[in-house]
Amino acid sequence: MTNSNSENTTVQVVIVHGDKKLTFNFDYVFGPETQQRDVYDISVRNMVDKFLEGFNVTILAYGQTSSGKTYTMGTSDSVSSIQESRGIIPRALHTLFSYISSAQFKSRKITMKVSFIEIYNEDLNDLLNDTDDDENKPQLLIREDSKGNIIWSGLQEIKVNSVEEVMGHLARGSLNRQVGATDMNSQSSRSHAIFSVTLCQQKQISTNGISSPTPLSRPSTPSTPTKLGSPPPRRLSKILDDGEWVTVTSKFNFVDLAGSERLKRTAVSGDRAKEGISINSGLLALGNVISALGDPSKARNTTHIPYRDSKLTRLLQDSLGGNAQTLMIACVSPAEYNISETINTLKYANRARNIKNSAIVNQEEAEILLLLILMVMVEDLLLLLV
Repeated sequence: MTNSNSENTTVQVVIVHGDKKLTFNFDYVFGPETQQRDVYDISVRNMVDKFLEGFNVTILAYGQTSSGKTYTMGTSDSVSSIQESRGIIPRALHTLFSYISSAQFKSRKITMKVSFIEIYNEDLNDLLNDTDDDENKPQLLIREDSKGNIIWSGLQEIKVNSVEEVMGHLARGSLNRQVGATDMNSQSSRSHAIFSVTLCQQKQISTNGISSPTPLSRPSTPSTPTKLGSPPPRRLSKILDDGEWVTVTSKFNFVDLAGSERLKRTAVSGDRAKEGISINSGLLALGNVISALGDPSKARNTTHIPYRDSKLTRLLQDSLGGNAQTLMIACVSPAEYNISETINTLKYANRARNIKNSAIVNQEEAEILLLLILMVMVEDLLLLLV
């Protein structure tokens, strides 16, 4: 596993012995005997804490087809799934709601919404929209706001209040996802899917002691303007004493990538072959972005990052080199006949470990308070000019 914002100073090494010795460095390494609980507690739980602090978080599972990505992520889990086999998503949700119901969060106004998007043959599908009328479905578009943040326009977001509700939507969306049989996997995911949880927290902060370098008070008469540094008027004093509500919004993306596959080994044809080509094309574009960001030899000479080469990389633009804490899980097969795909996956993840994201807390300041202060400042300045 590789974490783009890891504070872990311990590097774990994977050595592959073949025609030549290959060495790869990761933040965490788990063997076949590792339990789902251990994977979550060691590598994921701290990212739920970051999410609650207001950071965007992305966890993505990559690997060849039938290597255990969906099982590890828990994308196909339900409320009735055996606890020991539950993946990352249900475990993260249980942690999240246990925090929210604690005394620490009682004073906060909290809203949580979920969405589920699929990339199938380079088309975007809303997995939570059950409408059969395709003509009336909103068009899903990828936009960029004035601050450079990626927005998924037209995607349905559903408000949720419990783990059971979230798991119900996850299960419903998973049933709408494209799957098919190949020689390597009888239930092969034929699309990339992103299940997202958006958390909006409104919390009150004290503004006592706030001072401004310019006056906040008005003069009693226009002919005798107040001196700089006068105390704030009564109407502003109450706002300063009571404090203001600050909004913190964060997004958690759980990315279940379709497995890379070789058409000769999967023995597919027709639509299945077309799906495989589309899957590999998206993964290739993702690999190119990771190389541009994480390969030191390329990063020094690269000014253009090819995010627009696929819908997948465009959707994940914030998660790759942007405003997010990102964890990549590289799933590999222990079988010797998969060694070629295993090495490719390890190379992929090893490069991803070099990517440095710039994650920040997504906090909106108390705009009303600032606006009132600025209004009084302008009025005082105008009076001084009289």
